[in-house]
Amino acid sequence: MNVAELIEKYFELNDEERLRFQILESLYLFWNDQINVISRKDTDQLYERHVLHSLGIANFIQFQPGTKVLDIGTGGGFPGIPLAIMFPDVQFTLVDSIGKKIKVVNAVKDELGLENVTAHHQRAEKVKGKFDFVVSRAVTKLKPQWSWINKKISAESFNILPNGFIGLKGGDLTDEVEEMHLDVEEVPLSEFFEESFFETKKIVYVAKP
Repeated sequence: MNVAELIEKYFELNDEERLRFQILESLYLFWNDQINVISRKDTDQLYERHVLHSLGIANFIQFQPGTKVLDIGTGGGFPGIPLAIMFPDVQFTLVDSIGKKIKVVNAVKDELGLENVTAHHQRAEKVKGKFDFVVSRAVTKLKPQWSWINKKISAESFNILPNGFIGLKGGDLTDEVEEMHLDVEEVPLSEFFEESFFETKKIVYVAKP
């Protein structure tokens, strides 16, 4: 199954989106040879384990135009880059504490012409401004992550879901959820994707109180 078939198995793409997703592999293979941003064993599974995984968020919520999204600990640009391709009218700010990873993100977004992406070498807790949603892929446990970002989430919502945090995580989250003392919604990604990789993967959503 080629790239377009894998993603279009679950999403409708226009020509520009399809082209951008197809280009991703060559970009990441090039940069990964210079700066290791993706596990070597995962490069053959880039579209399933990184791109489609990131797009699980697009199955959970369709961001409205004008939404501001902060991606913390983005690494090489996940989930921010795939989401930015899917939502061209949404503004994405990608941050990571490791400068060389942000170098890759900037190179990828420039090559793809993603004008809705800005990337910064910065720790999550140092980011200024307000955002409608904060997203991440398994950066750390929920409680410390929430402490870094909850004050950065705008109080006024205009999407179908209240503003909040949307994370991609895996495994048993019982202890992490109990520590939060907030309502945490868990959605198995196997509800969206049939590939075996997603059997233990989840979306977690915490609305701003």
